[in-house]
Amino acid sequence: MIRTAPVEGFRGLVRRPTVRLLRCLLPYWRRLVPAALAAAGSELAAAGLMATAAWLISRAAQQPPLASVSVAIVAVRALALGRGALRYADRLLGHDAVLRAVAGFRTRVYEALVPLAPAGTPAFRSGDLLTRLVDDVDAAQDLLLRVLIPVTAACAVAAAATGTATVLLPQAGVVLGLLLCVAGLVVPGSALLLSRREGRAEKAARAELAALTVDLTLGAADLAAYAAGGRARARARLASARIAALERRKALATSLASGVVLLLQGGATVGVTWLALRAHAAGALPAVHLTVLAVLALISFEALTPLPAAARRLTEVRASARRLADLLDAPPPVSDPAVAAPLTADEPLGAEISELRVRHRPDAPPALDGVSLRLPPGRRVVLRGASGSGKSTLIAALMRFVPYEAGSIRVGGREMRELRDCTGSDVRRVITGMTQDAHLFHTTIRANLLLARPGATEAELREAAGRARILEWIESLPDGWETLLGGDGATVSGGQRQRLLLARALLADPPVLVLDEPTEGLDPDTAAAVLADILDATRGRTTLLVTHERSGLAAADRVVTLGRGRIRSAARGGIDGTQAAVPPQHVDPAL
Repeated sequence: MIRTAPVEGFRGLVRRPTVRLLRCLLPYWRRLVPAALAAAGSELAAAGLMATAAWLISRAAQQPPLASVSVAIVAVRALALGRGALRYADRLLGHDAVLRAVAGFRTRVYEALVPLAPAGTPAFRSGDLLTRLVDDVDAAQDLLLRVLIPVTAACAVAAAATGTATVLLPQAGVVLGLLLCVAGLVVPGSALLLSRREGRAEKAARAELAALTVDLTLGAADLAAYAAGGRARARARLASARIAALERRKALATSLASGVVLLLQGGATVGVTWLALRAHAAGALPAVHLTVLAVLALISFEALTPLPAAARRLTEVRASARRLADLLDAPPPVSDPAVAAPLTADEPLGAEISELRVRHRPDAPPALDGVSLRLPPGRRVVLRGASGSGKSTLIAALMRFVPYEAGSIRVGGREMRELRDCTGSDVRRVITGMTQDAHLFHTTIRANLLLARPGATEAELREAAGRARILEWIESLPDGWETLLGGDGATVSGGQRQRLLLARALLADPPVLVLDEPTEGLDPDTAAAVLADILDATRGRTTLLVTHERSGLAAADRVVTLGRGRIRSAARGGIDGTQAAVPPQHVDPAL
């Protein structure tokens, strides 16, 4: 079901981004907990192996009976084998759990984006939006794999090492515990504070670079035509250099933090060894325990060395969470009602638009102001007008993509429903078609058409293509229906692209078909031919055809002219651009 509100768990994300992001991943805790336990067990096995081996070597130097060291021998073997098995389980379980969690989270992000399109997404640049959908969502993976799991393992090792040292020599346990706390809390915390600002700046710089890259790619021809490519590349290089500078600063902070951890490791080893030597000289500590304490102090810091890098990555995760919050908490242009009225298509449907007023912004003049229009069931109404007259805005309001502040839109058969009372998904199930920015995907012709109706049969595909006058061309291709189209139909002509989009709209077979500027970008002769084919293919179907063309409309049932957000004229079908328009007060009541 399409969501019309921010993703649950992201409310208040700006205030506590990492915690809120973590809440979205908690449903997968049953898979994450075994991975964390395996990681902690692997690090504990490594520390236990070194400590046990140190005890065994020291005890063996005293030449005791074999029976007294047999348990230690078995323990060393078990810990060596267990460390490898746990490390494998850590990698296997960790990646499986994290990838599943991120896949589920990414789906929720896509679901939350649906209500924003198409009116809400222009607030984000395309490259920046792509960065949020890919890189920022992947930050959830790093939060688990590179932050939480290493922290869990480090805490387990630090607690076990401190506890063991305290049992063997209490004062050594105190020293080791304090230095482990400094290395595990103070140093990563300082690195986190130092890299916080750089993390936010780097995310913004990467988003800017992605947006510039998209502009360079899609606008390459225009940049070359106006000799502006050098300036565009210079901006991209500047953004790249800024990212590199921020990376160097973060790497320096991380390296310094890692160096401090090494110093603390050395200090702990020296301090614990000195205390153990004093205790041994006083006769309070056996020689084998002295060796164990020295090795334990040395090895216990190994699990803490990833923490400065984890702190650095945590700053990036927090920045990504904030950017996701901006995206996911963005209010949808149109909200669904709390209690939605059902909208069925059991009979031929029409639509009635009455005194409609739409503004794109509260402080902007009306894009539509008092528009009234009727789409009788089974009739083809053509809406003409110059660019900027409000044609596409009317289509967007009819499909519940933008809200309207006054007037009404009612749709139905014998029983009419106000669109405000219906969900957007129900509205677009009965009113849909070909929008002005309709897109052909980089896949096969068959897959592009099946987007409208995945369960369509071969006969239905052929029928839709035939009605769009594109079937013969498709079957003449070497690969036929499996021909791969370039991005947005880059490998086909403008007329073929528009006919493929028309075939997809016809295959959807909605009760009310809307076609927004289907001849956009075509030469006059091709545009007239496409319009004629559209009007022929939609005979007997409730259709609203939006165009700025003045010819090729002879088969339309009604032709309405829109100008500056108002109905300027209307006439019965068969007119062309040379005929006088009928004033609105003389419009046929059927409109």
